[in-house]
Amino acid sequence: MNPYRKPFFGDPLFPFELVYHDKKSRARELPDHLHDRYELVYVHRGSGTFFIDKTFYEKKPGDLFVIPGNTIHRSTPDESDPYVTSALFFSPAFAKTESLDDSYSPLRSFETARKLKSYKLEMPEELRDAFETLLGKINLELRNKELGYREAVRLSLGDLLLRLNRHAASVLTEETSVDYGVGPGWMKEALRAIDESPERDAGLAEMSRRSAVTPPHFSRVFKQLTGMNLTDYVNAKRIILAKELLTGTDDSVGVIAERCGFGSLPHFHRVFKSLTGLSPAAYKKSLGAR
Repeated sequence: MNPYRKPFFGDPLFPFELVYHDKKSRARELPDHLHDRYELVYVHRGSGTFFIDKTFYEKKPGDLFVIPGNTIHRSTPDESDPYVTSALFFSPAFAKTESLDDSYSPLRSFETARKLKSYKLEMPEELRDAFETLLGKINLELRNKELGYREAVRLSLGDLLLRLNRHAASVLTEETSVDYGVGPGWMKEALRAIDESPERDAGLAEMSRRSAVTPPHFSRVFKQLTGMNLTDYVNAKRIILAKELLTGTDDSVGVIAERCGFGSLPHFHRVFKSLTGLSPAAYKKSLGAR
């Protein structure tokens, strides 16, 4: 199984999953993963770190992480105090229902998080209590599977997202800081450079030279903090860009491969399929069929 693509099982007509009150250890935590579904991760207790997109966050009780689809992320529990979390996974279409208010989007917080590249929200106690209650209700519905349970899950998710969006609107602004002090400065700068221009040649020798560290040290720290080697990380970032171009432009697959920094079309096809399970053309076609 590809280590970066998180598989989802179950009914494709009910694209929703809840992992409830899950205690993680370093041995049980997933490797870095990348998927189309939107994800909310709530921390009940314990501590650790969370690498999302290009930023390292501390993980502590009451934190909520808002992760849009196609965002690289990796979580590392503290060895002495591993965290207990609940995670929701759902497709954007599942959250979007007919709205009486054209100005409201249930995915507003995800859109803002992606725009600001800020994925962590600290929850006030009142909102924490409401979230934990709603997570418990969703878990009960999924366990009992009584009449209308899928609709009940969708309604509870809508309530949860509305509360989240109202809170996020008051705390996420253009001035929101995303520097949480985790990781050395040269690593943050290297990740920022890759994020801004994933198509550029980002070999180990060049990146370590820019960072003023030796290649072995760069490679060791990069893998330790992100869980990926440099080549795999750059490829994942390039495929995220390719997905955006396949969705938002009429460029040919060949042009997109070049724009994303791939030297050959066969190499682009090989990497794209390894990370998505589909060829670029099949991926674009699948989006049109949704």
